[in-house]
Amino acid sequence: MFTMEVLPIEEVFTEMLDSFERFQITTKVLFNDKGTWIETEDSFEDNWTLQRKRQIVEHFRDAIKNGGAVVIAKQGADLVGFAVIEAVPFGCESIYRELSFLHVTRSVRGRKAGEQLFLKAKEVAKLLGAEKLYIGAHPSVETQHFYRKMGCVQAVEINEFIYKREIRDIQLEVTL
Repeated sequence: MFTMEVLPIEEVFTEMLDSFERFQITTKVLFNDKGTWIETEDSFEDNWTLQRKRQIVEHFRDAIKNGGAVVIAKQGADLVGFAVIEAVPFGCESIYRELSFLHVTRSVRGRKAGEQLFLKAKEVAKLLGAEKLYIGAHPSVETQHFYRKMGCVQAVEINEFIYKREIRDIQLEVTL
């Protein structure tokens, strides 16, 4: 039903995410209070503008050009999901690569596209020499449930740069 592909730089074009629907209403989030995970009410909405989608496409180009990778999920000819594996490895105890984006368009959520995309991203990251993927994951309960289901755990090594980029995100990792 879905095909997973590593996106070659020649196929990156400015409008490729124009019809991608990144929309999420969050009503509950997780946060860590002195080592205890607490679920709390928090209401906000994520809805990417056209400008934001095009910035992400530019990020695709930069990531690929610098030695990272972009994995896309397609349904027929339509791009329905993507994952970005960053170029720069890091870590002291393990070799990490950051999974900076993993998104599935709204119309196909709940149909395993995200799971397939995540598994393909793990394969690609391993081919790039990583031992673990590092994820600064959205704190919504649904997002956290997805990553836990995929085998992610709280990150052993915290990447300060990624953490400071969005301090509400929960720092996760998964072994490849």
